[in-house]
Amino acid sequence: MQDRMPSGWEKIIGKSQEQIYFKELMGFIKREYNQNACYPEPNKIFSAFECCSFSQLKVVLLGQDPYHGKGQAHGLSFSVPEGEKHPPSLVNIFNEIEADLKLAYPESGNLERWAKQGVLLLNATLTVREGEAASHQKQGWEIFTDEVIRQISTECESIVFLLWGSFAKNKIKLIDGSKHLILSTGHPSPLSANRGYWFGNKHFSKCNEYLKIKGKKIIDW
Repeated sequence: MQDRMPSGWEKIIGKSQEQIYFKELMGFIKREYNQNACYPEPNKIFSAFECCSFSQLKVVLLGQDPYHGKGQAHGLSFSVPEGEKHPPSLVNIFNEIEADLKLAYPESGNLERWAKQGVLLLNATLTVREGEAASHQKQGWEIFTDEVIRQISTECESIVFLLWGSFAKNKIKLIDGSKHLILSTGHPSPLSANRGYWFGNKHFSKCNEYLKIKGKKIIDW
């Protein structure tokens, strides 16, 4: 388990480590990992911050829970390691990119390439027990990630927040919409997408248009 937050993020999340709730959360996580199969691997829990430099941050893409199947979660929302089968939500994300930007469907579901360009792939809950979705919710992760979102909104300028689904949309209250772009739509899961709440949102082109206007390098999705 990591004891130190990734370099560059100290101002945003450093104070959380000193809070009682966070110490209790870390105690819970250690017990869970000792007693059960949990994901991602302990050294991948804070990968969203390690892969995305704070100084290069442009986009926050919020997920809810890590994938709870073996070999899927590696600390980045919606992403899977190299060679892993693409989960249905990720398939729909790639299909929307294909339609929106006329890009070829990618072979790899590893989204580290996005993170390295300044996309924070943040789950609201950073860990999960194998086969049990939402099993680590309401243990303190949400307090931590809400504060991350709030601090990014306060400390940064012209960030694009991608909020997909009702859970993510509830985070709008944490974001200053006068200084950032908030793009919200349905979740890319088959249940939502098949009801017409996902496809055609064009979030990827809208995101890049905004970044271009703000003088920032666009994301190569």
